[in-house]
Amino acid sequence: MPTYVAFLRAINLGANRKFAKDDIRQVVESSGFTDVETHINTGNVRFTTPMRSRVKIEKTLEDAFAADRGFDVPTMVFTTAEVADIAREAASLSAERPGLERHYVYLLKDELPPDVVARVEGLATDAGGMVVRGRVAHALLGPGYQAGTVDPLGAAKLLGVATSRNLTVITAIAAKWC
Repeated sequence: MPTYVAFLRAINLGANRKFAKDDIRQVVESSGFTDVETHINTGNVRFTTPMRSRVKIEKTLEDAFAADRGFDVPTMVFTTAEVADIAREAASLSAERPGLERHYVYLLKDELPPDVVARVEGLATDAGGMVVRGRVAHALLGPGYQAGTVDPLGAAKLLGVATSRNLTVITAIAAKWC
């Protein structure tokens, strides 16, 4: 049976969007998914299902999360093989750029059209740049990056529905589940 990893967006932010990892696991299991595990409290969940359609899996999860929480929880789903590829690509991109201050991995709901990819990748500044690969965008932030700046390149608004994790989390998830 296929194994997937879902990345949840915009949870555990402020007082009104709480969704603890044990609650996530419970909702995913009650939706018929099996072998459910979570990783830290930022909305990372692994599961198996006979379902093959990523879009159908995302909708099933989003509907269950909304019913349980009372707010929308955008969800991006990848196979474990895709997550392993994302982690390898991220490690390679970081290795090619010694001295990075931060490496954020944006996990996208949908692939970006080529013209938007060009715009995103064209936003490079002294703070760093973006590299887009399919449904993943890497924010590679160098010494010009100011800690605490949420979107130093102004790229997030161009990515559509997405969530981000840092390189450490993506590497840990891949090592644990892939």
